[in-house]
Formats: sequence, C-alpha cells, structure tokens
Amino acid sequence: MNKYQNPLESRYASDEMLYNFSPEKKFTTWRKLWIALAEIEKDLGLEITDEQIAELKANETNIDYEKAAEYEKKFRHDVMAHVHAYGDVAPNAKGIIHLGATSAFVGDNTDLIQIRDGFELIKKQLVNVINGLAKFANEYKDLPTLGFTHFQPAQLSTVGKRATLWLQSVLLDLEELEFRIDTLRFRGVKGTTGTAASFKELFDGDYQKVKTLDKELSKRFGFNHVFAVSGQTYDRKIDAQALEVLANIAQSAHKFTNDLRLLQNLKEIEEPFEKNQIGSSAMAYKRNPMRSERISSLAKFVISLSTSPQMVAATQWFERTLDDSANKRLAIPQAFLAIDAVLIIWNNILEGLVVYPKIIEKRIQEELPFMATEYIIMEGVKNGGDRQELHEIIRTHSMEAAKQVKIEGKSNDLIERIIADENVKIDKDKLVELLDPKNFIGFAPEQTTEFLTNEVEPILEKYNDLIGNLNTDLKV
Repeated sequence: MNKYQNPLESRYASDEMLYNFSPEKKFTTWRKLWIALAEIEKDLGLEITDEQIAELKANETNIDYEKAAEYEKKFRHDVMAHVHAYGDVAPNAKGIIHLGATSAFVGDNTDLIQIRDGFELIKKQLVNVINGLAKFANEYKDLPTLGFTHFQPAQLSTVGKRATLWLQSVLLDLEELEFRIDTLRFRGVKGTTGTAASFKELFDGDYQKVKTLDKELSKRFGFNHVFAVSGQTYDRKIDAQALEVLANIAQSAHKFTNDLRLLQNLKEIEEPFEKNQIGSSAMAYKRNPMRSERISSLAKFVISLSTSPQMVAATQWFERTLDDSANKRLAIPQAFLAIDAVLIIWNNILEGLVVYPKIIEKRIQEELPFMATEYIIMEGVKNGGDRQELHEIIRTHSMEAAKQVKIEGKSNDLIERIIADENVKIDKDKLVELLDPKNFIGFAPEQTTEFLTNEVEPILEKYNDLIGNLNTDLKV
C-alpha cells in the first residue's frame, strides 16, 4: 500500500478491458506478429525453416519478463529487449526474429489491435446501454412529465420521449464507433521510414512480394484495410480519432447523468439505491446519486484526455519522433479504461432506475394551469368571447395566482379563479376535462414508438448477440 495504484484498475474498469491493455496482451501480440512475419516471409521464399517457426510458436507465451526488463535496462530499447528475450527461449529461430522489421512493426500494429479490440468491448457495452434506454423509453412513453427549457417549466413531454433524447445521442456515438471500426487501417509491414527498403533488399527488389507481405499480414490480424503509405509509424491522427469517439460517448453519458441528477433532486426519477448503501456520513436520510456522479467525473477525464493525441498528431516531425511514446502509453489505455467504467456504471443504473409517477403528476399539476391558458382563451372565443378581453382577464388571474404561489407559498388556484369569473364563458366541466395532462403532450408517445421502431430496433436486431451476459457489478 506504499505505492500509487491507478484507480481505473482497482476501482472502475472491467477485467476484459484491463486485459486488453495489459503487458501480457501487448507482448504476446508482439510475438504473434513476429511469428506471422516469419511465416509469410518463408512462404515468399526467404530461407526460414519449419523448425524455426515451430520453435517460435512453441514459445509464443513463454515470456520471461524479468529477463526482458534486464535487457531493456541494458539496451534502453523495449523492442530489442523482447527480441533478445524471445531469442533466448527460441535459439534456433533467434536469427530470423524481427527480420526486416522496425520497432513500429510490433509497437504500432499492436496498438492498432488493442484499439480495435477495445472498440469491440466498448460496442458491446454501448449496445446494452441502447437496449436499456429503449426499454425505459417504451415503458414510459405515455407518462406525461413537465418539460424544461433553461430548467424552467415549459410544455409537457413524456418520460419516455425524454429518454429518446438520451438514446439519440448514443445512436450517434454508435454510428461513429462503427465507422471507426470498419475503416481502421493496419500499419502492416512498411520498414524503417515507410519505404520498405529493408524488404526490398530481402526480396531482391521484388515489389510485388513486399506488397503481398504487407496485405497478407494485415489480413491475418483481421484488418481489411492497411495504410498505403506511412512514415515509420501509422498516422497519429488515428489515435486522435479513437479518443474523439470515446470523448463523444463521454459527452452523452455526462448529459444523461446531468438530467438524472436534476430529476433525482426533483424526486421524480432516482438511480438505484442499495439496501445498505450510505448516502452521507452525517445526514442519514441522504440518497446521493453517486453512480451518476461517478460517471460525470470519469466522463470529464475522458473528454480531457482527447486533446493529448491531438497535440501529438499535430507535432510529429517528418517520418516520426518519439515524443508520442509516453503520451500514448498514458492517454490511450486510460481513456479506454475510463469509458469502459462509464458504460459499466451506466448499464448498472439502467437496471434499476426508479420512477415516481405521483411526484411527476404533482409537479405537472402545479404548472399545468398556466400552460392551459391558451386553450382556455380559445375555448372562450368559441363560446362568443372577445379574444383580447379574455387574454387580459386570464393574464390578470395568472399574475395573481403566481403571486400566491411564489410569495405566499400557497397552491396554484388559477383554475378556481377562472371558474369563478363570470366573464370567462367556458363550460366548467369541459375545463376540467381539458386539464388532463395527456392533452398537452403533443405526439410524444407516437414519436417515441416511431423512433424505437425505425431507429433503435434495427440496431438491437443487428447486435442481438451482444445484448445481455454483461457484468454490471460495481467494484466499489
């Protein structure tokens, strides 16, 4: 306990995402790349034996990390340290490990594999968020609620319709995530400065073999696209684009938690609160929205990290400089781990959201009389009243009712005032009927159903295999 521990590991991220950016995943992937490189080089005519490749494969996971650390301390070069450590356990193949390649061959290609695999883990979490929000929206599509603009009472909506606004943001995020996954390019085999000069030497100037090596290796690791040109490294804009996707997801999550925290203050909707959970060490009655607050905190962190790869991409020199390295080691894994945590918590919240219809209805009734004034004026005109006179009468009653609510702390008696005013020619029973909140929600239920049917259901059908089987338990 006397050394710093990253809370992303100890408190927040999933085991799957932690493994994706673990040393084991990184260095075993390096060895997979070296094996594939040797196999394809052999197929293309280089003097590499089956025995050498078999030896490499037999020791793919036989990594002596202590020995590699000793080599790195000696050479001050992480890739060469692992080349030597691999050669120690595969001595017959030592001479053909990393043949023709540069450090970025293993480093950059592994980074791209981790980004792609990280995207897939994020996609699963995101699809489950969409599923949870869709269920919530459908369940409450008809429940009227007070809409807000500027956090001031506005026209009515429904609880489900509001949820579609959260959903719409997440659909945009998924659309962008799908695009990045589909178009992600592999670095492949490019040589020291991207000219493939070393491979030109190895293959006696046969450019076709070099291109075959590049494309075949990329396909073996599941990439349909490979950079046509590069310097020593892949274009660092890829890192910026990757973290931009994560930052956009963070924005959507933060917006959701902003709304939920406000709704919890209004006592209309609450995040789950466990039986033995303590909201405050001093105030025993407190039910703090700690899950939403945790999301908002982590989301801010992800958004802030997105600027790091942007600065790296902007300041690279010519074919490459190494001032990207430390930044990449920190920003990219931590952004993925943090957004993974955000989505775990978000799914956890959606499993137990609590809605209080009576409180929602009470708040509507406090504001609905004011919202009904236009309808009352129109009804009065239909019954022979003068629109301008009615407007002044209703305005005067509205001001008095608002005064009673705000200054005297009493209930809204606008409707009672209007009923008692003989100058307002309106059927009193019809007025009461008019005040049904469902008369003020427009097409919110229809819009919700249409949105879920046309926009959301096709996505859930497409990714049906990703729904469920999700660990949403919080570590702490």
